[in-house]
Amino acid sequence: MPDMAAQLVDVSIDRTSPVPLYHQLSEQLCAAITDGRLQPGDPFENEVALSQRLSLSRPTVRRAIQEMVDKGLLVRRRGLGTTVANRKVHRRVALSSLFDDLSREGRAPRTVLLEHDTVTESDAAAALDLPPDTPLLAIVRLRLAADAPLAVMRNWLPPAYGDISRDELEATGLYAALRARGVHAVVAHQSIAARMPTPVERKHLRIRGTQPVLTMTRSAFDGAGAPVEFGDHSYRAEDYTIDLMVDER
Repeated sequence: MPDMAAQLVDVSIDRTSPVPLYHQLSEQLCAAITDGRLQPGDPFENEVALSQRLSLSRPTVRRAIQEMVDKGLLVRRRGLGTTVANRKVHRRVALSSLFDDLSREGRAPRTVLLEHDTVTESDAAAALDLPPDTPLLAIVRLRLAADAPLAVMRNWLPPAYGDISRDELEATGLYAALRARGVHAVVAHQSIAARMPTPVERKHLRIRGTQPVLTMTRSAFDGAGAPVEFGDHSYRAEDYTIDLMVDER
């Protein structure tokens, strides 16, 4: 029997189509979340019920559900089943680390930790949907490629990650430290802009004249909608390019 606690979505499967059955199912269920028929927190019809209702094999249904989990649309919780994810993670974007990117390019990344402290910062807390007086781990790092400065990176993390140490941050990237704790982040909101550097940025990035910096701010959450980090980074414009891939489904 279908899971009566779950909102059932009408699905039409065309078995004569060259489009794989799992993808047909996934696309229609994704559309139900996008258009609001399924809301954040709603229980999702379980694999057995869905396969019986649509006369599909369980592996087909399982693959469709996994595709939605990978997109950040569904969250699986042990003992609670599968639910529709928080709206913040409805467009999943894989996060890369500048440290990892430089390592892959053979550019010998190096980190100088400029600040590492617990603070209250209302704007950062708001970006993470936390109360304004939440103690956050505030870190500021200078990232270099070999000996050439590339970025000044400011990040604020919730109390759950307050144990990330200075040694970890200087030895590897922030996202490597998070992965070591089983944390995988997805982007909720990311903004890219350009502006003139501050005096501190001029000093650390060795900028002269009227050269601007590229900036990127982002709030990152995990697949369940829990806050991971808020970042405010600035990059030497002449040495850094931000590539975006748009996937319009």
